Amino acid sequence: MKRLYLVEPVVALYAFSSFLIYPLVQQYVYRRFWQQLTNTPYPVSDNTSRCAPSNSSSNQTDFHKEVQKQTSLFSLYSELLSTIPSLIVTLVLVAYSDRGGRKITIIMPLIGMLIYTSTFLAVSFFELNIYLLIGSSFLCSLFGGIGTFLGGCFAYIADLCQDDRQKTLRMAGVDMMIGLLSGVAAISTGYFLRAAGFNWPFFTSALCLCLTLVYAVFILEETVRKTPADGSDIDGSPQCPRLRQLIFGFCQIFARASYKCKIVLALLMIIFTSFVFTYIGGISLMTLYELNEPLCWTEILIGYGSALSTTVFLTSFLGVSAFTYCGVPQLLIAALGILSVLSGLIMVAFAKTTVLMFLVRIPMLLSIMPFPVLRSVMSKIVSKSEQGALFAYLSFLESLFNNIGSAVFNSIYAATVGWYPGFVFLLAAGLCVIPLSAIAGVALIGVDVTTEPIKSEDGTSEEDGQAEENDTSPLLSSSSVNTSAGHC
Repeated sequence: MKRLYLVEPVVALYAFSSFLIYPLVQQYVYRRFWQQLTNTPYPVSDNTSRCAPSNSSSNQTDFHKEVQKQTSLFSLYSELLSTIPSLIVTLVLVAYSDRGGRKITIIMPLIGMLIYTSTFLAVSFFELNIYLLIGSSFLCSLFGGIGTFLGGCFAYIADLCQDDRQKTLRMAGVDMMIGLLSGVAAISTGYFLRAAGFNWPFFTSALCLCLTLVYAVFILEETVRKTPADGSDIDGSPQCPRLRQLIFGFCQIFARASYKCKIVLALLMIIFTSFVFTYIGGISLMTLYELNEPLCWTEILIGYGSALSTTVFLTSFLGVSAFTYCGVPQLLIAALGILSVLSGLIMVAFAKTTVLMFLVRIPMLLSIMPFPVLRSVMSKIVSKSEQGALFAYLSFLESLFNNIGSAVFNSIYAATVGWYPGFVFLLAAGLCVIPLSAIAGVALIGVDVTTEPIKSEDGTSEEDGQAEENDTSPLLSSSSVNTSAGHC
């Protein structure tokens, strides 16, 4: 069978199967807690609203707050228990992929996600204890997570791309693929749930994951030449023991760079991680916020809202493509994306009507732009032999701050939902100042990393397609000249 160098179908199917159940997770937990705390069935009729006024409106409000609090704490416990295993697996697997191949970083998370989805199906079908879902989340994390999966996919793409423009656009294309397929899944989730309940969406997701595994195992081609058993590379040069390589691979990224490039790389990682923390932390509470008073959205509205939110992947891809074509500095592209998130989060904090909650998605249309741009910029700084180590580190940091952000904002939401549910979104908007300040710091340093060659271990410069890279838009300005004395 002929194998293909196309990782996009894997990303597409994974995004569809994942986002088919992601909007359902909080809804399912919310309904189970509603039934436990109120001893009444969850109202699903078109003519019945959980926010409808009643003689016991005070008790209903108390029930709303308690269900919101318990659901938020459940998400917090699940995140905390799965964070550390997922981080360790991400760090080891993606770094190991430099020698062992990229496919292992793609296949392992698919297996874990299949286990998680199957457990959800079993809990829903047999009405098992809801806290079994926390155990399945922990088990899933032992196979890695979405950080492992995306880290492997981006390293796979970096192996195939020779110039910076192609790398940036293809990474943005992966983000767009995630957005399109997750949008299709999200918009169908509400109708699927209304027509068939929770069981069939979980079963459909598990079936899609099985198809994805078949493609990844039997059709997707490997991009990394395996290291021989004697520990030598393909070209005959001896290699460090694998454990030592995993430990010191990240240090070598900084050791081979000049002082200015080290600062730039560190600041870029600060931008990346602080943006992940604020963006994911705020967005993760959107469904809970929509379920709460005064919005009280149904599953249909939540599906439409989730689908509309995923259009940011498409618009961000178009934004990156247009800005790159026009020669807009890449730091400015990232800053525009962060400002897009900041303005959207402020609107969410004050959204009290359905119309305004839908309009919130408009200022956030460019919110995904910083992710592919920052990944591409950092990928340019390190050598090709260290792409796996870089993306392992980025995936580790992304997963770490993703989980920390979700845990922190869930705990804050549980503490503040009683007096002002929108406080967490204002907090997230305020924290966007951190990545914006770091971008200003990189701009002030004035190092054009796209024109600085990387030092190899023997002290010589690695050009690695430098001729093509010089044609791309520089990091700091559209006509910047490298004036630094050191080289990366």
